[in-house]
Amino acid sequence: MQFPTNSQAGAAPARNPGWRVAGSGLGINLALGILYTWSMFKGAIEKEFGWQGSQLNDPYALCCLVFAFTMIVAGRCQDRIGPRITATIGGLLVGAGFVLASTSNSYGVWMLGFGVLVGLGLGFGYSSATPPALKWFAPAKTGLIAGLVVAGFGLAPVYLAPVSQYLLGHYQVKSSMLILGIAFVGIVCGLAQFLVNPPPGFVAGPRPAPGRAAQAVAHATPGEILRQPTFWLLWVTYFIGAGAGLMVIGSVSGMAKKSMGNLAFVAVAVMAIGNAGGRVTAGLLSDKIGRRQTLCLVLLIQAALMFLAIPVTASQGTTPVILVLLASLIGFNYGANLSLFPSFAKDLWGLKSFGMNYGVLFTAWGVGGLVLPRLQQTLTSQSGGSYQSSFITAGVLLLFGAALTLRIQPPPKHG
Repeated sequence: MQFPTNSQAGAAPARNPGWRVAGSGLGINLALGILYTWSMFKGAIEKEFGWQGSQLNDPYALCCLVFAFTMIVAGRCQDRIGPRITATIGGLLVGAGFVLASTSNSYGVWMLGFGVLVGLGLGFGYSSATPPALKWFAPAKTGLIAGLVVAGFGLAPVYLAPVSQYLLGHYQVKSSMLILGIAFVGIVCGLAQFLVNPPPGFVAGPRPAPGRAAQAVAHATPGEILRQPTFWLLWVTYFIGAGAGLMVIGSVSGMAKKSMGNLAFVAVAVMAIGNAGGRVTAGLLSDKIGRRQTLCLVLLIQAALMFLAIPVTASQGTTPVILVLLASLIGFNYGANLSLFPSFAKDLWGLKSFGMNYGVLFTAWGVGGLVLPRLQQTLTSQSGGSYQSSFITAGVLLLFGAALTLRIQPPPKHG
């Protein structure tokens, strides 16, 4: 397949195939949001299988952890053999995990199927969606393109909620998992065929001036970035931003039920829309005012929302509209992290090893998602069901993260 390059002198401008690649990545991430089916299936699993306590969360927690650390291996795979094959492997693994889980109500089988296989597949699929899209566009659009592609993952609960309700209403858990698994393989593996890298010599946007070309892009390896203080500043900040957001996201349904009853799913759906919107908006804003400035602003706003949530959730007279608005804003700021950090990785360390570099950085999301929500559960339990101590802890951590952004090395300017 031949692709146009803007490096050909006198060549007429051609349509950028990158939009098709970005659209395919967005579609894959919409499918990868199947991870969120766990919160929707949990009640049915408890009822049909008789699981109790931590059993209801363990497969999901293991899946998130496997997902995060698989990003390192999958990123390396994406860098070496390309996004099409890597994403196809991801689709097959997630489908296999759902199909395996559909055969049994055994805790061990679900830990292997949903916890391990689905986690592996998510890592391979997610790591392949963004890198090829970024390679087709100029650096000035990095934030926008990254935000658009990853928005699919955040938006997934909007359609998964009614789909899951329908499936569980007409089929039981096992059959629903089988249907989702088969559909997932077809969608992801189909879209994966459109994930292609630009040809050698392709230059996105205008070529840099001859004297400045050498400064345009860095090409750091994972071993090199681990020795950089900037990497660890970004890792800790990502840990805080993602983990603090997940502390609230995992509890929104329970908080909403207190004032909204059976309509609590509305708060979850609106938060998902905010989540997706935050990814696109923050990416676009970071292209205009810079990554560091946008990240600092996002963390400060998120901290303010955490402190605002204390009186809102404590009051018995809080209207559902206020709660839904708060949930959407928190989801918006959480989602912003998922477009800003891949943009940082591309700006600072280049695209040559982008998949593995971002995979190493993405472990902060996995560790933050494991540690801080568990801390929230402990604090809420110790305070008799009150979320106040959790919000205070999250707010303080976010203020600390905002302070750390001031020490992050700015990306090199592109010639």
